[in-house]
Amino acid sequence: MRGSTGEVFRAFLKLGLTSFGGPIAHLGYFRDEFVTRRRWLDDARYADLVALGQVLPGPTSSQVGFALGMVRAGVCGALAAFVAFTLPSAVIMVALAAGAAVLSGPIAAGVVHGLTIVAVAVVAQAVWGMARTLTPDARRATIAAGAVLLALFPGGPAGQLLAIALGAAAGLVLCRGVPGSAPTSPPPPIRVSRAVGVACLAAFAVLVVALPLLVLATGAGGLALFDAFFRAGSLVFGGGHVVLPLLEAAVVDSGWLGADAVLTGYGAAQALPGPLFTFAAYLGALVDVGPGGILGAAVATVAIFLPGLLLLVGVLPFWGAVRRRTWAEPLLRGANAAVVGILGAALYTPLFTTAIRGAADFALALGCFVLLSVWRWPSWAVVLVGAAGGIALALVP
Repeated sequence: MRGSTGEVFRAFLKLGLTSFGGPIAHLGYFRDEFVTRRRWLDDARYADLVALGQVLPGPTSSQVGFALGMVRAGVCGALAAFVAFTLPSAVIMVALAAGAAVLSGPIAAGVVHGLTIVAVAVVAQAVWGMARTLTPDARRATIAAGAVLLALFPGGPAGQLLAIALGAAAGLVLCRGVPGSAPTSPPPPIRVSRAVGVACLAAFAVLVVALPLLVLATGAGGLALFDAFFRAGSLVFGGGHVVLPLLEAAVVDSGWLGADAVLTGYGAAQALPGPLFTFAAYLGALVDVGPGGILGAAVATVAIFLPGLLLLVGVLPFWGAVRRRTWAEPLLRGANAAVVGILGAALYTPLFTTAIRGAADFALALGCFVLLSVWRWPSWAVVLVGAAGGIALALVP
C-alpha cells in the first residue's frame, strides 16, 4: 500500500535521530522499523534491497533507506527518507566544525560505549530474525556459513562482494525447487521508469569523466571540492568506514586540511546517529578550498552521496525484471542467505570485538537484545537504556 511523503519523512527522521552504531546497525534498525513494526515489506524483499546495496558502491544503509522511501511513496518518498535520515547528523557535524563544544570525560565516553553495545544488540536481533526467515533449511544455512567465512577471510569489501556472488551461484545449484522464503508475488513496486534509470546511469558516467576535466580546465575550488567527494563516494564498497582512507587522501594529501582535524571529526562521527558519510559535512565546512562553512558542507555532502544514489536509481528499474526470471528465485535465495552471513560476520567484527570488553558489557548487550526481541521495546528506548548502562559501566569500578 502506498504511503505519504510525510509518513516516510517522520519515520526516517526518528531513525536519523536514534540510529546509532554505523551502517550495519542501521540495517538492523531498518528491519525492525519497516519489516517488523510497519510491515512495509517482508524479510525476503528487504534482503533483496540489502543485497543490491551491498554490491553497489556508496553508503549501503542510505541506499537501502532511499529505496525503502521509494517503495513506500515514490521519488518524493525516497528524497524524504534521504533528507530525514541524513540531516540530523549532518547538522551536528557542521556545528562541530564551527567550533561547538565537544563533551569529554568518563560520562561522555560511557555514552559512546553504551551506544556501541546497543548496536551489537540491534544487529544480533536482525541476524536472528533474518536467519529464521531466509535460512530455514540446511542448504541455505550452509551458504550463510560460507558467507561468514568469506566476509571474514579475506574480509573487507572484496570479501563481502565475493560472498554475495558465490552465495548467488550456490543458490542456482542448491536452491532450485527448495520451498523458501522468497516471495512468489512481484517485488515491491519501484516507481521509476527505465528511461529515468538509464538517465541516472548516464549521469553517473558523465560526472565521473567530466568532473576531473572541468577542474583541470577551470581550477574552480568548488568544482574541485565536489569532484574529490564525488570520487570518494564512487569508490566506497562495503559501508561508511571504508570512506576514511579515501577522504583522508583527498583532503590531507592535497593540503586542504590537517590529519588531526580529519581524525577528530571522524571520531565524533562514530558517536552520532545516521549515516557515517555525513563526516563529509564536517570536512566540507573546514577545508581550504571551495566556499567553506555551511555551503561547503552542503557541497561535500551532496557530492559524496550522489554517486551511490544515482547508481541505485539506475539499477532499480531493472531489478524487478531480473527478479521475475526463472533463475532469479534460486539465485536470490542464495544471495539472501549470503546477506545473512555477511551481517553475521559484521556482528562479530567490528561490532562485537570492538564493543564487548568484558562480562558486564556482554550482560548489557544481552539485556538490550532481550528488550528488542522479546519485550519488543522500540529502538529509541533501548538506545536510552544502552546509554545509561554505558554511563554506569564507566562510573562503577
